[in-house]
Formats: sequence, structure tokens, C-alpha cells
Amino acid sequence: MIKRHFATSDLMAAVVFSTVSQASAQQVASPDPSAVKAGTYKVEPYHTQVGFTLSHMGFSNFSGFFTGASGSLTIDPAHLSATSLDVTIPVQSVDTTVPKLDAELKSAQWFDVDKFPNATFRSTRVVRTGANTANITGNLTLHGVTKPVTLKTRLVGSGTNPLDKMFTVGFEATGTIARSQFGVKQYVPLVGDDVTLTIAGAFELQQ
Repeated sequence: MIKRHFATSDLMAAVVFSTVSQASAQQVASPDPSAVKAGTYKVEPYHTQVGFTLSHMGFSNFSGFFTGASGSLTIDPAHLSATSLDVTIPVQSVDTTVPKLDAELKSAQWFDVDKFPNATFRSTRVVRTGANTANITGNLTLHGVTKPVTLKTRLVGSGTNPLDKMFTVGFEATGTIARSQFGVKQYVPLVGDDVTLTIAGAFELQQ
């Protein structure tokens, strides 16, 4: 009975501790746009990803992602239209969790990473669409081709990261591109031309 009592108490303590920890974690970042500090931010690459999804012959919607982004964000919530975003993504980082496919995507038939190692996005216009949303239009350069792209963006939250003490702001964004317009035409239309982008962006305020 004593052992069972202690076991039950330990379980209850663990549940309470977990609940408190989750509550504390949820309170780290604020979704309130007014909590965002004006200034220039640097991409936090470890928690920034560019995901992509396209149809695989109509059988499935297949996804992968790029990591290792770098760049900067200049933002003032009071003057959102003046926001400036400049991001570079190493195409070599492409990851579909299938090594053979990753190697194929890096080849000259697809992204040709030896010739075009980076993709870039530079904003040209930012328009507020809601309390915590905006459309960011900019020039996307991929595979040596530059085309305008609009990203529908939502503020996820901002606050001081308790681990590195850096003030951080995070966004999520979505957009669609036609890969053939960027010269990536392999297997179109058998493999989908329209590519949906899903972006998780984290930025750290520079002191």
C-alpha cells in the first residue's frame, strides 16, 4: 500500500509539473501584434523551414523542405508597410526524407544546385490584411529565374526566448508557385507544376 501510494503521488506530481511547464511554455510568446518590437531581426535558422508540397502523379501530395536560411527582417508594427524582408535559402538543404530523391532533386534535371546554389526572396510590398496578418509580395529567385510571389503571412508570436534570452518573433506564411515558370520542368504535368509553399519563419532582434 505504501509503494502504491508513493507511485500515485509521483504520477500526480509529474502530471502537475507537465501541466505547469506547458502553461509556462505557452506564455513565453505573445500573439499580440503590439508586443512585437520594432527593429532589425536576423533569421534564426534552426527554427526556420520552407516546406513544399506538390502532386505526385495524382496519387499523393508529396512534401519536402529546405532549411539553413539566412537573412534579415526590418519591421515596425506601427508602420507595417515599411517592412523589409530579405532571405536566402541554400537549395542544397532540400530534404524529402528519401535520400535517393534528394540526390535527384539536386541534379541538373531539377534544381541544379551546382549552378544555382541559393534561392532568395526579397520583399517589395507589404499590405496589412488583418490584426495579425499581411500579404508580403516580393521577388523570388529560384533556378536562376526571378518572379514575383505573394506570401499570405500570419504572426505566430513574439517574446524573449527563455533559452538564449533573445527577443524573437515568428511567422507562418503560405504561397503557391508554378515550378515550370522557374525552369524546373522535369516531368510536368505528370508531376504537379503547382507547388504549395508553407513557411515557418523565426527571427531574432539584433541589439
